[in-house]
Amino acid sequence: MASDKSTDFLKRNRPPRVNISYEDPYDSEKMVELPFVMGVMSDLSGNASEVEKPDIEDRDFTDVTGTTLDDYMKSVAPAVSFNVENKMGGGDRLGVTLKFESMDDFNPAKVAAQIPALKKLLEARQHLANLQRYMNSKPKAQEQLRKLLNDPELMAALAEREAQKDNPEEDG
Repeated sequence: MASDKSTDFLKRNRPPRVNISYEDPYDSEKMVELPFVMGVMSDLSGNASEVEKPDIEDRDFTDVTGTTLDDYMKSVAPAVSFNVENKMGGGDRLGVTLKFESMDDFNPAKVAAQIPALKKLLEARQHLANLQRYMNSKPKAQEQLRKLLNDPELMAALAEREAQKDNPEEDG
């Protein structure tokens, strides 16, 4: 029997912390003690996992602890795919597929890095933070940057150059 096999495995490898005791209905002086073992059956792979799921009768119990959780997540490869409202402009819905290999992948920055439009914003934010840290220690550089940003001719030239990079076929 499969349940006997898994109960024996648990007794050998990790004794139960809770035992259930009751009087034997056929022998009132004898107490029967059974280990309280709980198994949870769940599909944690999401709706977009690339890992094939075995039939229910072919699945085995997996002991998941704090130290083995990341390995378990890699083996299951949980992923979810859905559409969200595009709040960044464009007005259309945005298709999102998120994949998780560890608990760190639930960090908001790591989730955003899996969505191309948000990844660009996240990278720009990081560049601005780096620039701010650099500029905080250089007061003369701050003055020079203000002068450059207030020069309308320079800003127009930069905008024109950026437009040329976006449309390379117009360069003839």
